[in-house]
Amino acid sequence: VGPKKEVAECKEKFASSADPTVSQTFMLDRVFNPEGKSLTPMRGFKYSSWSPLGCDANGRCLLAALTMDNRLTIHANLNRLQWVQLVDLTELYGERLLEASYKLCKADAPCGQLGDFPEFQRRHSMQTPVRMEWSGICTTQQVKHNNECRDVGSVLLAVLFENGNIAVWQFQLPFLGKESITSCNTIESGISSPSVLSWWEYEHNNRKMSGLIVGSAYGPVKIIPVNLKAVKGYFTLRQPVVLWQEMDQLPVHSIKCIPLYHPYQKCSCSLVVAARGPYVFWCLLLISKAGLNVHNSHVTGLHSLPIVSMTADKQNGTVYTCSSDGKVRQLIPIFTDVALKFEHQLLKLSEVFGCVRTHGIAVSPCGAYLAVITTEGMANGLHPVNKNYQVQFVTLKTFEEAAAQLLESSVQNLFRQVDLTDLVRWKILKDKHIPQFLQEALDKKIESCGSTYFWRFKLFLLRILYQSMQKAPSEVTWRPSHEDAKILISDSPGMGSTEDDQEEGTSKQASKQSLGDTGKGVDMDDTAEDSLHQSSDTGGREPMVEKLLEIQAQIEAVEMHLTREHMKRVLGEVYLHTWITENTSIPTRGVCDFLMSDDGYDDRTARVLIGHILKKMNKQTFPEHCSLCKEILPFTDRKQAVCSNGHIWLRCFLTYQSCQSLVYRRCLLHDSIARHPTPEDPEWIKRLLQGPCTFCDSPVF
Repeated sequence: VGPKKEVAECKEKFASSADPTVSQTFMLDRVFNPEGKSLTPMRGFKYSSWSPLGCDANGRCLLAALTMDNRLTIHANLNRLQWVQLVDLTELYGERLLEASYKLCKADAPCGQLGDFPEFQRRHSMQTPVRMEWSGICTTQQVKHNNECRDVGSVLLAVLFENGNIAVWQFQLPFLGKESITSCNTIESGISSPSVLSWWEYEHNNRKMSGLIVGSAYGPVKIIPVNLKAVKGYFTLRQPVVLWQEMDQLPVHSIKCIPLYHPYQKCSCSLVVAARGPYVFWCLLLISKAGLNVHNSHVTGLHSLPIVSMTADKQNGTVYTCSSDGKVRQLIPIFTDVALKFEHQLLKLSEVFGCVRTHGIAVSPCGAYLAVITTEGMANGLHPVNKNYQVQFVTLKTFEEAAAQLLESSVQNLFRQVDLTDLVRWKILKDKHIPQFLQEALDKKIESCGSTYFWRFKLFLLRILYQSMQKAPSEVTWRPSHEDAKILISDSPGMGSTEDDQEEGTSKQASKQSLGDTGKGVDMDDTAEDSLHQSSDTGGREPMVEKLLEIQAQIEAVEMHLTREHMKRVLGEVYLHTWITENTSIPTRGVCDFLMSDDGYDDRTARVLIGHILKKMNKQTFPEHCSLCKEILPFTDRKQAVCSNGHIWLRCFLTYQSCQSLVYRRCLLHDSIARHPTPEDPEWIKRLLQGPCTFCDSPVF
């Protein structure tokens, strides 16, 4: 808000002021006085907001976090289980205001002196964040120097301040830090005592519209236009739209915007729901030939206490609300000829959780789970001495619904539907078999469509089935073992073969443990399976071993199919982006030979593509060489390369190059290995290296 020395002098002046309206206001306001002296320290977070998927360097989410001392920062999960702060927006916005002399427009009157308490308050309120929300990803085309067009993604972060102003930051994707900030514009909302913010995104006749919904602690709700001049194909409102104007002192706690399809009007519409005290305010926005139609009302009789949290399933428009007394309500929108109505019912969670207090709820991206934060409720009319916060997960879909949604999904990405796959995984682990209807439906999809998504789904099911057949280890796998398995060299007859024999014995012992050892099963209720595993009769174990070997063979067959499909894609990129007899770092000849080595594999597309590539290569082989001994690395295995001197290098599953460095990347589920892009790589190889795992759709980092 000003030079450090001047700010310290002003704080001392206001704290010791003879006017109690100044001194008491200053001492009790934690924005001015974050240290608080005798007050509790300002530690923790006020609010956090997740960006859409695909915003960071690994194709995952960014996290905007607002701390209790009003500092807004953006974090990213760059390495596994490691969060890094990328930028401090509070500091950057303060620098912008300082350069503009704390004026939003040049035409504004000059600001007063920092020693005046109203000016001191104004400078703080104009940069104290209340809420921040991410927009959806906007895609624009950028023209390069050679007149080529490339798609550039950007995302907007709207930050609502205490004085009602909204700063809209535009970030270029992937967001790497300060250098990825494209612009920052400030909008005056005109809302006094703002409390909550949400993006309004609406699509009508392939035209995308956007705006910002702002709610006040006094009750009003309105949409503010956001002029996205830099984002082509996006439009906004001509003027603000007031959704609720009564100053009824019911504070707006939460706002959700849900895109829906109106079955009677035969067009898309936008449903805005807001929690106001114990009520839910809803507003249906519909664009017709007459203009923007607005229908609004309140849903009453939901809770006896104010709503503390609200969430919405954007797949079907279902809204969930909860109050602190442990009651969670489900509201289902039903369209009428003109607008809509809500059917609501109480979710009887007390039968599962007992007497609890609820502090927040959230629904998973595909609507499979509802997460509820709870603490102990009153016992015998007394509050608990200590609060133990727990996150409870409630399933909202059955296994059959989750499987049907995965089969008919338009997303075709397992990683983006991980809550649905978790329901399927739990069912297979429990029953130890894949349901017949799911197997048949998946086989039909593979026959009719042939998309690799369904092959990946099949691989996921087989892997979970294999896991359910195995016995869980008796000890926790992540806990370090303190037992040293050593062998005395003097006891062994052959000195040279000691290490090899020991490794062979260890591998045999591990395979026996994984297949036949008794331990704690995945499903404790399945006593029949447990008795089968605990049987000491070898005849009882043989069918289980055969079943595991059969599943393993199916897994390898599906993995090989997915590998061949990705090899075809890589060869297609090689053909499109290389000249005659050009040496690329990709082992093209090795990939071609590997594809054609199996006599049972007859793919006309692959044969034609390989023929064109070999003709373009003009009898050149361009083999890879071992960096340690310069010997040729033959392409005999899709997972690793071994030279004649026995040096082993892991292969990148995205480009099939050997990773001849100490650093490489892995997919989230540790399925595959990928190398890092290098500066000398052409753009098309860098684009290949940005892809997800070909087996599980997980990002690679």
